[in-house]
Amino acid sequence: MIQVRTASTEDVALLATLNTIVHDLHVRHRPDLFVDSPEQEEFFEGQIADPSVTVLVADGTDGKALGYALARVISRRGNALMRPDLIISLDQIAVLPDATRTGVGSALLEAVREVGRSAGCRRLVTDVWDVNEEARAFYKSAGFRPMNHLLDQQL
Repeated sequence: MIQVRTASTEDVALLATLNTIVHDLHVRHRPDLFVDSPEQEEFFEGQIADPSVTVLVADGTDGKALGYALARVISRRGNALMRPDLIISLDQIAVLPDATRTGVGSALLEAVREVGRSAGCRRLVTDVWDVNEEARAFYKSAGFRPMNHLLDQQL
């Protein structure tokens, strides 16, 4: 059984380690954007301290951490073109390779949805890098659909 819990500052080293699962892929494919930083623990300390952010850890039955998710509630003001919106943004999610396709990602995603519902959010949004085919397939199977396409060009 998978247990999802809120991360604490005691989890920052664990979170930094779990983050490498996806971050290494990003660094490999876009070294012009992503850095291989030794300061990841400080990053997670700051995220845990941010009241708009929720960091979740999925533990297996043996208590071993199998993955994590980082989400933030964002309030967007309306303007002449857009309606105001309260959303939850799934900024990061990672699952240990030997735990993929075992329900860990789905459990984390459902926990993020619940955080959003509790905060009064009406939508869950995320983005995924084009090179991460496994993540794109996961989100598609979870009912996500494309909302917009961010294009990039080197100058």
